[in-house]
Parts: sequence; structure tokens; C-alpha cells
Amino acid sequence: MHLKRFYGFLQKQILLMIGLSLIPGLAYIFLGWMNNIVQPALVWYGLMVLVSLYGWRLYRQFKIEQMDEVRLQQWYKHLSAFFYIIFSLWTLIFLLYCTETEHNLHYIAIFTQIGASVVASTLLVSDKKLFLPVLLILMVPLIVYFGLIGQWYGYVLSVFSTIFLGVLLYSSDNSYRLIQRNYYQAQHDALTGLYNRRYFLEFMDQLIARLSYSEHYVYMLLIDLDHFKTINDTLGHDIGDKVLIEVAQRIRNYCEKTHMIARLGGDEFTIVSGEFENESSCKKSASIFAQKLLQTLKEPYFVEGHHLYLSASIGINTICNEDADMHHFVKETDIAMYEAKAKGRDGVVMFNEALMKQVEYHLEIERRLYFALEHHEIELRYQPQLSAQQEVIGCEVLLRWNNAELGVVPPSEFIQIAEKTGLIIEIGNYIIKESFKTLRYWSTIGIELEQFSINISVRQFFNNDFVEDVERMVRTYLDSHLVQKVVFEVTETIFIEDIDRILDAMKRLKAIGISFSMDDFGTGYSSLSSLRDMPIGELKVDKSFINRVGERRSDELMITTILTMAKIFNLKTVAEGVETEAQFQFLLRNNCNVYQGYFFSKPLTKDSFESYVQKMHEKKSLKNIAYEI
Repeated sequence: MHLKRFYGFLQKQILLMIGLSLIPGLAYIFLGWMNNIVQPALVWYGLMVLVSLYGWRLYRQFKIEQMDEVRLQQWYKHLSAFFYIIFSLWTLIFLLYCTETEHNLHYIAIFTQIGASVVASTLLVSDKKLFLPVLLILMVPLIVYFGLIGQWYGYVLSVFSTIFLGVLLYSSDNSYRLIQRNYYQAQHDALTGLYNRRYFLEFMDQLIARLSYSEHYVYMLLIDLDHFKTINDTLGHDIGDKVLIEVAQRIRNYCEKTHMIARLGGDEFTIVSGEFENESSCKKSASIFAQKLLQTLKEPYFVEGHHLYLSASIGINTICNEDADMHHFVKETDIAMYEAKAKGRDGVVMFNEALMKQVEYHLEIERRLYFALEHHEIELRYQPQLSAQQEVIGCEVLLRWNNAELGVVPPSEFIQIAEKTGLIIEIGNYIIKESFKTLRYWSTIGIELEQFSINISVRQFFNNDFVEDVERMVRTYLDSHLVQKVVFEVTETIFIEDIDRILDAMKRLKAIGISFSMDDFGTGYSSLSSLRDMPIGELKVDKSFINRVGERRSDELMITTILTMAKIFNLKTVAEGVETEAQFQFLLRNNCNVYQGYFFSKPLTKDSFESYVQKMHEKKSLKNIAYEI
């Protein structure tokens, strides 16, 4: 029996069986003393005391939190021996007293033998390996005894005893099957047959308690299938379920005999290893095991005529004898798994302290970000956008967060957190409002720009009030002329969301005069059809391509392809991240329309941008004067 919860149940039966043996056993000594056969009874009772002491020792030894599977199996073998011996002793006393017909002691022997059989079928019902042989040990001698009487009633009693044995076996077996079925259903996943979350949590609690005693190590894997939702969405949940069954079977074939496997829900699985004596061998084995498992899971799946290819993200954590609870270790493994996803999926990441510090840092960012606007820590910067003639024709609004404790936090670190928590809605509205106010102010002091670009998160598009909020701010801060200068920049990730909903929002915004630019073009999910269908008026060439101008021919070809494609679709082009003269000249030769980057200017404060524009105007005026002279 490998189900640990039943070990605890059987342990409790030890004390009950000792009590039911020692106390009624005194009656045999008393009856033996009264009928001058006390010596066999004393010998028998002495044996019963010794076996009871053996059982008491087994009862005290049972500490499931300190016992691994091997020790638990050894304890179970001794437990089985205890029950076999103690019930055999009851058969022995039956054999000693069943011949004492002169004093009618055989009736008491027969009754106690039947009673012992009922006790055995009740106490041992959870384990078929125990109740089946014990019932035979108790009832077969009784059946033979009745048959040896040699009278007709003896044969009848022998037949009745055989029927009674059959009833006990049938009842015990049915109860055993019911217990096993209920336990299986409670502890196993209905779809895959693996252990479920409930069993996993109980297993982990016992495991960590045991490791605290043994000072050994184990590793845990958390596995999440990559893009499994796509299978459900495109092929249906029936196909998805069959894929999950196949995944479970592959994992089971790979490691069922050496690891605990559970399905936590959806497409998430966990695997827990056996114990290791030191941490280094545990980590080494975990890494090798996870890499081989990943390759096993990546082999093609053939499901109802569909050829499917899956990958997985796997997080690893080693569990040791530290004073921590189960939820702590699961959380750490979960962090490692999500780090594997963040790194591009289809990989293995082992949890470490550096990763934990990174998560803690992100949590601190999230906590402080809630108060960033309230504490006036969010600032806007404006990076000039120049024409081919190096005249300022626009700007891109960029975000900066300067926290007293964290210092300057880069947008790459806090924007994703803002999107995940929903704070991007509030921050985004603040950016739009302040940008509109700045655009209006610049217009009043004579700074006329052709375009004014503001980055918009996909999350903002899914806010039900987004379009209405923008329309309200347009009415408050802009006129019909200024709104024509506003450009909302969106990234290519917009194409993996609810495109119909996004298109509706974009069309409503375009109707009030706002234009759209595709940021970071060429790095994500966009296609020719998306450029045709979406109301995009501008493409921004990603700086990752521009950085390698002069170094990688493939990136230069990518840039020229994007610029050519933009012309075909009659789109304006903007190159971001221009940092050298060589990059600028390359883009200029290929007829890029607009340029921005550190080669011209870093992002500026509002006042610095105004000074920069003034300086560029003065520079242009001096050139014109020199040209006229």
C-alpha cells in the first residue's frame, strides 16, 4: 500500500488491537485457572504481551514526517507482521480451548474466533493485503473444526462458517474498493490520472517536514505548456484535452517510478524528485532531468489527424531543510517558471537568490508606483524629431519616474508592471492630459510642430472609457487644428489582442483627427495585411536595426525593406535611435522621412525642448543669412 494517509489509519488500529487482545485475553487466564488449564493460557498471554509490546514499539516509531518511502515500506512490513502474529495468537487460543468440551470452553473459543474475524474485517478494511490473509487465518481453522465434529450439525456449521467467511470477504472487499475509489477520486486528476493539486499540497507539507529531519534535498519542477491556449481556441477543448493526456503520459513514462507527478490545473504540471544527500548533486540532476524532459515534451503530437508542436517553460527549485513552508517553495518555483516564459519560453530556469531579489525589486516598484502620481514623481520628456534637413518638426513624449528611494526607474522596468496592475490607465491619462496642455502652450508661444507623438499601451485600448476620456481631453485642451498634430504610437503587440475591438477604438479616434504610428516595426507580429487594414499613417523603424547599420548587412536590408514597404502603403517613416552620422546618412540615402535619437538630442524637459527649438531656429537663420551673403 503506497497511499500514505492509510498508514496513519493503520497506526491507530495498533492501540485498538492491543486493547482488544490484552483485556479479553485476561478472561482466558481466569477460565484456565478455574478449570485447571492455566499454564497454556499463561504462555499464550505472555506471547500476547510480547506481541503487544512489539506493536507499541511500531506505534511509537511511526513519524511520517521523518520517514522516506523506503523507511515507510519497512515500517509497513513490520506492521503487517504484527497483525498476522496477533490474530494468529487468537487462532492459537482457539485451538487450545476448542477441545475443552468438558467445561464447555469450546463455545467461548468459537465465539471469540468469530468475534476476532469481525474485528479483523473492520479494523483492516483499508488494506486488502492484511484483511484477506488474516480472515483466512481466523476462519479456516473454525471451518475445519466444525467439519471434524463428525455430526450432521457440524457439517452444517462448517458450511455456514464458509458462507460467513465469504460474506466477510465480500463486505471487506467492497468497503476496500469504495475507500480506494473515493481516495483516488479525491487525490487524482480526472482527465490525466496524475495526482491533483490537493494531493500535491499534502505531499509537499509532509515532504518539507521530513526534509527538516533528514537534512536531504529534493528538486521540484513547475511546467507550463507554451501557447496551449491557442490549441483550445483553434482546435477545440476536446483536442486540447487529448493533448494534455498525451503530455501526462509522456511525463509518466519518463519519470513516474522515480518522481511524484501532479497536474495542478489547466496546462500546468509539477514534478518532485526523490531525496539527495547534497545540494550540488540535486541541482545537477535537476538541470539534466529538466532539459531531457523538455526535449521529450517537444516531440511532435499526433492527435486526430493534427500534427501539433508544443514547447514548455520549466521552473526549477531545490527544496532543503530550511525553516520555510510549502507555499514559499512553490512560489519560488513559480517565479522561475515565469522567468523562463519572460526569456522567450521553451526553456528551463532554476530559481536563485538573484532572481528572488529581482522579483522583490519589481514588487517594490509596484508598491511605490501606486503613489507615483500622487507624489508628483512622474515626469515627461520630449525627444525632438527632425526632418531630412535637420529641422525640428515634432517630438515624442517619453516618460520618466524619479522616486526618492529607488532613484530614476527606467520605463522598461515599470511600464510592464503598470500594464499588469492596471495603473497604466491612470498614468496614461495623465500623460495624454499633460501632453495636450504642452502642445497647446507651445502653440501659443510660437512653437509650431507638424506632429506630436504619444505612446499608448494596448491595455488602454481595452479600457471602456479610453476613447471617451481622450475625446473629453481633446475638447478641453485642443482645437481642431492642434488635434491634427497628435500621433498615438502603438506597438506590434496590438495584433495579438482583440483586433476588432482595437480597430473600432482606433477608427473613433481617427474620426476626431488623431493619427497612428506603428512603433518598433519589424520586431513583432505585424504583417502586410495588418498595415492594409489598420488606420496607420506612420512606421517607426526599430532602433535594434539601426544600431547595427554598417555592421550587419541583414539589418540594413531590413531597414531598406521597411522603408520601401512604407512607400508602397503611402506611410511616413520615422527612424528612432539614430546615434551616429553614419546611421543618419544611411537613412537619408534611403529616403527616411523623420529622424530622432541621441545624434540630434536626448529627451528633454519642457523648458529644455523650447530652448532647443529656439537654438535650431537661430542656427537656421544664420545659415540663411550666410547663404544670402
